[in-house]
Amino acid sequence: MYIGYLRDVPALLISMRMNCSCLFLVIQVYSEDDTSRALEVPSDITARDVCQLLILKNHYIDDHSWTLFEQLTHTGLGRAIEDHELVMEVQSNWGMEEENRLYFRKYYAKYEFFKNPMSFFPDHMMSFSSETNAAISHSGILQMFLNSSTYPEIHGYLHAKEQGKKSWKKLYFLLRRSGLYFSTKGTSKEPRHLQFFCEFSNSDMYMSLTGKKISGAPTNYGFCFKPNKSGGTRDLKQLCAVDEQSRTCWMTAVRLLKYGMQLYQNYMQPYHGRSGCSPLNITPMRSISENSLVAMDFSGHRSRIIENPTEALSVAVEEGLAWRRRGCLRLNSHSSPTAMSNIAIHRSQSWFHHKISRDEAQRLILQHGLVDGWKMMGSYSIPLMMVIRDLLISSS
Repeated sequence: MYIGYLRDVPALLISMRMNCSCLFLVIQVYSEDDTSRALEVPSDITARDVCQLLILKNHYIDDHSWTLFEQLTHTGLGRAIEDHELVMEVQSNWGMEEENRLYFRKYYAKYEFFKNPMSFFPDHMMSFSSETNAAISHSGILQMFLNSSTYPEIHGYLHAKEQGKKSWKKLYFLLRRSGLYFSTKGTSKEPRHLQFFCEFSNSDMYMSLTGKKISGAPTNYGFCFKPNKSGGTRDLKQLCAVDEQSRTCWMTAVRLLKYGMQLYQNYMQPYHGRSGCSPLNITPMRSISENSLVAMDFSGHRSRIIENPTEALSVAVEEGLAWRRRGCLRLNSHSSPTAMSNIAIHRSQSWFHHKISRDEAQRLILQHGLVDGWKMMGSYSIPLMMVIRDLLISSS
């Protein structure tokens, strides 16, 4: 997988590589401490793939909870980007003057409803058609969301902000396959009393991050629907729940209604990867200089090529963690004269060449062969590092 890191670049810069027909996108991703890093990624990269790249780059433990978030700073709204969504499509909906951000953080509740559905769908907010058995389990409810044409109905009171006004009105809402409706007459569900509120195929759902501050909502449990390619805040469909449990139920049901089986596939993908599938679902793209490189294992008496991508990924993560541990040991031992002499002991060995070019190293290898082992030389680009042909290791 080709990935480059750039500095001081615009968040939406798109560039064409001279030696590649692929379109590349430069995105800026923030951490929770508001530090950011720019990533150059292919235009068809998904949110999950961006998370995987950041996990590997930062040597984080992948517990399947890392998530890419979209935050609309001027409106105080945010949402967890679904794993299958294309990052370029998300950013294409941003206005040119909007200072929106992508955040990389953990979100443990992303797929929790698959593990514990009873906490997300309270009985008093759900009803079923007369054809459905009333005694249905919570796992059966999920099956209905994902597979069945008989969709469970979510209902309850929500505060809705009136279009073009600052006032909010409490209405009785119903969520059905065709969209979200509210009743014009109390809690009546008769078709003549139901008025269409919004649908979800061409809009995204956001949670209010500022509570009552910006929108003046009656409670702190706001959420809204923002049409794609919309003109601004005037097109927002803003709602407010009475408590956190009801907001979670509404938002989870909308996600299941909009994405269906795709959500379950996103949830199961990391577990499928354990059986030999690569966790990255995009086509590997390598620069010309990387085309001749392969993953190698030198732990045994004979070296071998690692052909399984999952094994290669695990080895890379282990090597990264081992490198960090060795780095900590070097920092802790700097005050010891013995340790300092051990660090530089390689300089007195016949196999060490201080600063020579790659061509010169290749010539020495071809001249002497591999009988006496590998030739080692210092790295021009990274201090206190050494190079063994194409492999980079620490100087300890």
